[in-house]
Amino acid sequence: MKLICTVCPQGCEIIAERDKNRQWHIEGNRCRRGKEFALQEMINPTRVLTTSVWVEGGDHKLVSVKTDKAIPRDAIRSAMEEVSKIKVRAPIKLGDIIIDNIAGTDANIVATRNVRASS
Repeated sequence: MKLICTVCPQGCEIIAERDKNRQWHIEGNRCRRGKEFALQEMINPTRVLTTSVWVEGGDHKLVSVKTDKAIPRDAIRSAMEEVSKIKVRAPIKLGDIIIDNIAGTDANIVATRNVRASS
């Protein structure tokens, strides 16, 4: 499988292949972190989820949010389903936990901006 490494600005084109003994072989990385990135992508890919949540009674209708750590890529759909079902009430402060333990991943959805209560 061909990957473009996103760990550093070099953007190495990495090839990850499994041999008949199911061992991973990584080529094309110019640093150790590239190899670690490729193995992570092949074994357990994760992503930081960024989205928005509806706000009631605020000076903005939406608040931007993200997971406080990367979650398994396979959990993103479940996490988005949870997020789509909620509305939060203003005021909201940067860093507030909006959803605890999203989709059973041990990650939290946190606000990435302030939303003041509308007057």
